Formats: sequence, structure tokens, C-alpha cells
Amino acid sequence: MTDSPILETILPTSHDLGGFKVHRTLPARPRTMVGPFIFFDQMGPATLAVGTGIDVRPHPHINLATVTYLFSGAIDHRDSIGSFATIEPGAVNLMTAGHGIVHSERSPASARAAGPTLSGIQTWLALPEADEEMAPAFEHVARADLPVIEGSGAHARIIMGSLWGATAPTTTYAQTIYADIKLDAGGSIPIDASTDERALYVAIGDASLDGMTLDPMTLYVLKPGNRATLRSARGAQVMLCGGEAFATPRHVWWNFVSSRRDRINQAKADWTAGRFPKVLGDEAEFIPIPAVPNTISHPE
Repeated sequence: MTDSPILETILPTSHDLGGFKVHRTLPARPRTMVGPFIFFDQMGPATLAVGTGIDVRPHPHINLATVTYLFSGAIDHRDSIGSFATIEPGAVNLMTAGHGIVHSERSPASARAAGPTLSGIQTWLALPEADEEMAPAFEHVARADLPVIEGSGAHARIIMGSLWGATAPTTTYAQTIYADIKLDAGGSIPIDASTDERALYVAIGDASLDGMTLDPMTLYVLKPGNRATLRSARGAQVMLCGGEAFATPRHVWWNFVSSRRDRINQAKADWTAGRFPKVLGDEAEFIPIPAVPNTISHPE
């Protein structure tokens, strides 16, 4: 019997956001990061009531990059540097907060009449210390511009970084891998030892790694240096994420991530005092700073 390819298993914490649930596996008490990934949420799947929609009011971020990737539905993104983009399945939105940005995420008006659907993955990437205070930025990479590798009943869309001999055009700041792997019934794909830290997350369906069953909505951190084969008996959608190991830990408090705790305290004071910029086209509302947020992680 071969050794397990799994280094660590992280179970989700679920939160009801009113109409849909998110299942969060990072940050977690046993582990806060996999490569640059410091936040990993599965949104839905959900179908909202007719006439309603997702309305995530304007809120701030610092010293991180957010990555939005949908399986179904659509979200309108607006931010304080004037960006607007509607993301749909298979495309990616990368928003780099740098020294500070504010954004909102809402269901498009055109989707509300029928009752919008929502299913996808929201992740945050910690920025290298040299890039934490960079100017904020936003990019939308269309589905057609992300490479897809196919074979052996697998269809893998590379969202960030280089995998299986292809490279996504999406900007990276640290060495990063991120892919959406769809497996047909009986399909398989090799998971190479291509970077320091890697993890697999079964979003939909059933999957196994070198014969070990992977439970859905669970993050499996892989042993470094091991090559393994991902398979599905009945079909699955699996996310692969990871990248270079960070030498310094990160603090997380609400929507703020930083290598410095005092920087997070400054951001809390700035949001409370109204010193962050407004979201262009969505200036009327905002999310107040919570007394105790759902997401808190400080290095030991």
C-alpha cells in the first residue's frame, strides 16, 4: 500500500449570507495559507428568489489580490479606481488591493427577473511584502483567453500560472498555480509536483487521488514533491491551487490582509473614519466595520 498523497485535510466552515451559503476552508486554525492563497470560499450553489440578487455592498481591502471565478451565474464588479466588469462562468476577475481599494459585487439587473443563480469560488492571494503597498489594479480575463488542456476525460482551464505545459495570461505577483479541472465519468489527470505548496478542492461531484477518496467542500493539502493522479468515477469539478511558500506569515482581519498587524489597525481606522475612496457608480451604500468579523487569523 502506498503512502497517502495528502499532507493535511481542512474541513469547511459554512456561513449563511442570506439566500446562499459560503463554505470557507482558508484561513483555518491548522493552516492559514497554501502558497499565496490565504482565503478560499465556495459560493453556493444557489438559486435566489425572483426579483432578488447578490448585493455585496462596497467594502475595503488592503495588501491582497482577490480572484473571482464562477461556475454559474454572473456578478457585476465595480471598484474605487473606476473599474466595471460583469464576470460570467469560465472568466476570471483579479482585483489587486495594494495600498487600498473598495469594491462592490452585485447580480446584474438582467439576471434578477428570473431569479439569479450563483456558484463559484472566491479566493484571496497575499501579496509579497514588496508589493503590498502597490497601486490598486483590476483586470478581467475572458474565458476564451484562458488556456484549456484536454485529454483522458479531463478538461482543465488554467486560471493562473503555468500547468501541463500552458500558461494563463492572468497577472501573478508570487509564483502561483490555479486551475479548474472538469472530469468526465472515468476521467483522470496528473497532478504534478510543480510548486512548493498545492491543494485540491472538490467543488462538485466525486473524485479520488491515487485511490484515496476526496470529500466535497474539503481542502486537501498535498505532500510536497509527490506526483499523483486525480480521477473521478461519475464526474467532478475540482480546483487545484497553490504556489511558492511564503517566508513570512500574514495577519487577516475581516477584509484586510497584511504582513504587519499595525497596517491592519490603520486600515480599520481609515474605514471607520471614511478615508477610503468611494466605489464609482455605487457610492450610496457601504458595509460597516464589524465588531467581530467571521475571518480573523494572526500568526502565533
